[in-house]
Amino acid sequence: MEKVLKHFFLLFFAFSLVLLSVGREVNARAPTQRHNRSNGAHYKKLFVFGDSYADTGNLGNLGNMLTTSWYEPYGMTFPHKPTGRFSNGRLLTDYVASFLGIRSPLPYKYRRLGVSKKLLPYGMNFARAGSGIFDNGNFQDNLTLQVDAFQWQVKTGIFPEYDLKSSVALVSVSGNDYKYYKETKGSDVATLDFVNRLFQQLKTELKRIHDVGVPKVLVTNLHPVGCTPYMTRVTNHTKCDSTMRGEAQAHNQMLETLIKELNGAGTNTFFSLDLFTAFDSIINQVKGAPKFENILKPCCDGNDDTSTCAQTDENGMKKYSLCSNPDTHFYWDWLHPSQAGWAAAFEYLKPAIRRFLSL
Repeated sequence: MEKVLKHFFLLFFAFSLVLLSVGREVNARAPTQRHNRSNGAHYKKLFVFGDSYADTGNLGNLGNMLTTSWYEPYGMTFPHKPTGRFSNGRLLTDYVASFLGIRSPLPYKYRRLGVSKKLLPYGMNFARAGSGIFDNGNFQDNLTLQVDAFQWQVKTGIFPEYDLKSSVALVSVSGNDYKYYKETKGSDVATLDFVNRLFQQLKTELKRIHDVGVPKVLVTNLHPVGCTPYMTRVTNHTKCDSTMRGEAQAHNQMLETLIKELNGAGTNTFFSLDLFTAFDSIINQVKGAPKFENILKPCCDGNDDTSTCAQTDENGMKKYSLCSNPDTHFYWDWLHPSQAGWAAAFEYLKPAIRRFLSL
């Protein structure tokens, strides 16, 4: 099982055959309601960093045992074929971009293609599925390397410094560092020393993004990891893991402290995007929360504990089952929300983002 899960996250930088149609695929705009810019604030670019909760196509295609997001049924809802997104359709990046009134930014992998001229005005997405703040042993860019790539794009004039004044950064941190630490250390919990080092590095990278010239930085807190289908499968998707819930809450408290430290007195540059409360409200069906027939059970599920969504055997036979309607499931696969799940969560996030950006 651990071997399969590690493969699930293994990523390499590689161009795939889908490049022939990438122009249409990365040109995504989520169907969210436009906001009103009452004070004239306008953000023209979005720069994205992090992991699979934000990656819209930087993942290389190395086969459906390693890179499932490039294979059916991923992308079945939007854009009706796989594009490297770990969902059946749109995810967090797409909804944030749409809220800003722009198209989803160009994945860094496609920066040298002809389509880049069309999408560069909207920023760039450096996020890599499976990545973390630190290296996670799967040969992909951690947060530091992603910020390095961003700095180089600015240094070489791809994004002029004056153009960054109307930009926003989104940093997705969904827990890969904790998972890798536990797997390699054989521990059930991360040590305080590790967590302190993790946050020190996160602090460094957030400051670097701002110092390049981005005036507003959104960073996600940790979602209820213990409620992902990977964690709830031991209870047949009926109950969340309480220990993991506590770890996520501890992480989020430290993140709030870090954000306050970075902002200092009288500034409002950094903001913690509360995925935890958004997900938790939907999962626990609090009053007013969107209703899902299946809260903890994924739409796309492996047939057994050794297979995951989109995998096939040597004869091409599917090793997964697929629900009839992804919109009735909050989760798409073992770890990621469905498009409907992301849309519901973003309804919780919009008011806070609007206040932070003074929109």
